[in-house]
This record gives sequence, structure tokens and C-alpha cells, in this order.
Amino acid sequence: MPARSSRRSISILPSAGVTISSTSVPILSAAAVRDAAVRAAEEVVMENRLIRMSPEGFADFMKVLSAPAAPVPEIVELTERPAPWEAGYVAKR
Repeated sequence: MPARSSRRSISILPSAGVTISSTSVPILSAAAVRDAAVRAAEEVVMENRLIRMSPEGFADFMKVLSAPAAPVPEIVELTERPAPWEAGYVAKR
């Protein structure tokens, strides 16, 4: 189903009197949104590449994946610092 059009006015900043008016702002149907989502998903699937490796190489790869992860100091610091809405937050510059 194609997008319908109708006259629309959108107030962005009502206090400042900023309004966008258009005679043909598209109204998307659920089918159009679904089709766009399917196309995006297909693009992601098509971006995948087949990776070939020897059994020894695969074993080494799995060994690396199975090893414990090493902490990344910047991520640890990020998770320990207070959020902007919490007490003790200091903005970094």
C-alpha cells in the first residue's frame, strides 16, 4: 500500500511560533514499515561473509573465545563513575 498524503502542520517551537506546514507529508502504512524492516534485515544477512579455516585454526579460535575476558580499564572506569543524575557526578571536559 503506498503512502497516503494529507495536509499537515507540525509545531516545533510553539512558543517561538515555529511551524512547518506541508501539503504532502507522507503517512506510512504498517506494510511499508514492515517492508523497510525486511529490506534492512536482508542487507545485514547479505553482509555476512563465509570464513573458512583449518580444524587447527578453528580450535585456536575457539580457545581464544573460551578464555576469560581481560578487563578494559576505560570501560571499568565508565561503569564505576556516577551517572549525570546521581550524587557525586563531575562533568569531564
